[in-house]
Amino acid sequence: MIVRYWHPFQEVETLRHQLDNVFNEVSNAIETAPITWSPAFRLVENDDRYVLTVQLAGISPDAIDVQATRESIVITGERQQAEVAEGERLLYDNVNYGAFRRVVNLPEAIQNDAVEANFEQGFLTLTLTKVEEVRNKVVKISLNGNVEESLQEFPQAEA
Repeated sequence: MIVRYWHPFQEVETLRHQLDNVFNEVSNAIETAPITWSPAFRLVENDDRYVLTVQLAGISPDAIDVQATRESIVITGERQQAEVAEGERLLYDNVNYGAFRRVVNLPEAIQNDAVEANFEQGFLTLTLTKVEEVRNKVVKISLNGNVEESLQEFPQAEA
C-alpha cells in the first residue's frame, strides 16, 4: 500500500505558478509585437518599499525598457542570439532569445516617479517606494462653514 501525503499549500503554489504561466502566454499572444519569452523575477516587500529583481543575463542595459505605473511595472526588451563562428557547430542552446515582456502587478500602489534602478551582473533591481497614505486624518469643521484639515497621529488602541 502506498501512502501519499497531501500538501495543500504546495499544491496551491503550484496552481498559482501554472495560472501565472497561462495568463502570461495569453497576454503575450495579445501583444502586436512578437513576444517570445518572459524573464524570471523576485518581489520582496519591506515596510516602506518593494524590491523587484529581474533576471536579465546577457542583455545590454540599452536594450531594456522599464515603465512604472502606480499599480504595476512593465519591463520589455530583447536578447540577441549570439553568432556561431565559422567552423563551429551549435549542439545545444537552452537560452531564450528574442523580444520579452514582463508585467509585474503590485499588491499596493507605489510612487512611480521615485523608482530607483540598478543593473548589475545580469540582474535588474528596482526599488519601489510605497505611497504614503495619510492615516488618522482629522478634519476640523467650524460652525461658520470653513473646513480645516489637521494631520495628527493618534496611538492605536491595543486589542
